[in-house]
Amino acid sequence: QVQLVESGGGLVQPGGSLRLSCAASGRTSRITDMGWYHQAPGKERELVATISSSGVSHIIDSKKGRFTISGGNAGNTVYLQMNSLKAEDTAVYLCNAKTRFVPCIECQSIVREYWGQGTQVTVSP
Repeated sequence: QVQLVESGGGLVQPGGSLRLSCAASGRTSRITDMGWYHQAPGKERELVATISSSGVSHIIDSKKGRFTISGGNAGNTVYLQMNSLKAEDTAVYLCNAKTRFVPCIECQSIVREYWGQGTQVTVSP
């Protein structure tokens, strides 16, 4: 089991910045990837950024140049630095972690996915 706790959301004016944090606990050694998704009211959950345990990161095109994902080493804490925020960035931001565990030499991998409860980001004048 992995538990994820997000923090850092809030109300910010357009053009402002926020830094979200996601702290993982539990079997963090099994984490292979961590990431951030967002979900605006009435819309589906959408990937924002991911980072692997080896540090390979990905940001969706609409956020490139404004958002940066970091951390994830040792599967403990991942950050999302959000700059030049826009009204359309308003959403609940959720932390995600994927784990992989091989229980025995001849066993298949067991892959699990975990979610935090989310933190609200509101961009408004």
